[in-house]
Amino acid sequence: MDLVTDHAATYRSLRHNLSISMATEMADMAYVVMLVHQEEGRFGASFPDFPGATTVAGDLDTLYRKAAEMLSFHVAGMAEDGEEIPHLRSLEALRGDPGFCEHSADAMVALVQVELPGRAVRVNISMEEGLLRRIDRAAEATGESRSSFLAQAAKARLSAPA
Repeated sequence: MDLVTDHAATYRSLRHNLSISMATEMADMAYVVMLVHQEEGRFGASFPDFPGATTVAGDLDTLYRKAAEMLSFHVAGMAEDGEEIPHLRSLEALRGDPGFCEHSADAMVALVQVELPGRAVRVNISMEEGLLRRIDRAAEATGESRSSFLAQAAKARLSAPA
């Protein structure tokens, strides 16, 4: 194999692995249709696929930030409660829904990116046994499983500013 062929094969392999990695990382991210209404100088957001999930803000920048946070929290709560996450409809599909047409008549339609919960995956980790005992005591005190406690701790750490 010559040098050019070898580099081409390496490039194709790296590109393939990068594509798989990026697809895996983005698999849980989705765009959700949001309706924005304005009334008396305030902006309100609602989500046709998530009835009851709403938020309000004084300006659009704040509304987008709050809407994304609120919807992520709402979806996480649904998952924790064992509720089925609704199938997300495209804007085209929503436009075929008479209720959506009525509700969106005076609204701005926008998209908000939200992380949808994925399926639980079993992992094997190693840690110092004293730390594990402390985790188990803390989880028991809050009525959580070890897995739930560790997942919540990881989420909190990952969402904290760097």
